[in-house]
Amino acid sequence: TLSYKGQLVGRLKIAVVSTGKYVMPYFLSNFMKLHNGINLTMDVTNKASVIESLEKNEVDFALVSVLPKKLKIETVQLMENRLFLVGKKKAVKKVFKSKKQFFEEIPLIYREVGSATRNAMEAFINKNKIPIYKKIELKSNEAVKQAVLAGLGYSILPLIGIKNELKNGDLEIIMVKGLPLKTFWNLIWLKSKNLSPAASSYLQFLKEENELIISENFEWINTY
Repeated sequence: TLSYKGQLVGRLKIAVVSTGKYVMPYFLSNFMKLHNGINLTMDVTNKASVIESLEKNEVDFALVSVLPKKLKIETVQLMENRLFLVGKKKAVKKVFKSKKQFFEEIPLIYREVGSATRNAMEAFINKNKIPIYKKIELKSNEAVKQAVLAGLGYSILPLIGIKNELKNGDLEIIMVKGLPLKTFWNLIWLKSKNLSPAASSYLQFLKEENELIISENFEWINTY
């Protein structure tokens, strides 16, 4: 990266966990408009690949909702991530006597092993000693959402990815004690990373604009 007549030019590379695709673009949009000379590469993939590309120093930053324990990293917290139990609207015809009975009779749709959404869901299930009647496993949040929309079962999903489905009345949130689960979206980078001018400039931008980005794009979250 170099500065050309006061203009930043170069490349910004970010690895993003799959649910982060609903978050990261909003934190990049105005920055990219300010700096026409910067090219952006955003790789949306699973958590293991995101951490691997960070570890191999292939990216400037990674967006995760769970911090990796083994890496020496710096971090900037972007915003809260809330996960709710959701199902297809009016999919449940009967009244359940208890949470236990509800979970005993509905199929649950999981993300793949290693996913932060999956880990959060399993932690909730184990903590509440919830009996699992039937388990379906899918590879991405988008696939899980489509399966829930089709009436295949229920899942604990990040609110951030189901805005339109809730607004259109296709999905509904099922209020269960202990939910929503709350984590945080963090932008992380290696402590040893020699940040390029583009990357340093982006961190400065986030420091100044983070709260404004949240209030302009994510106020709707507070209604749930």
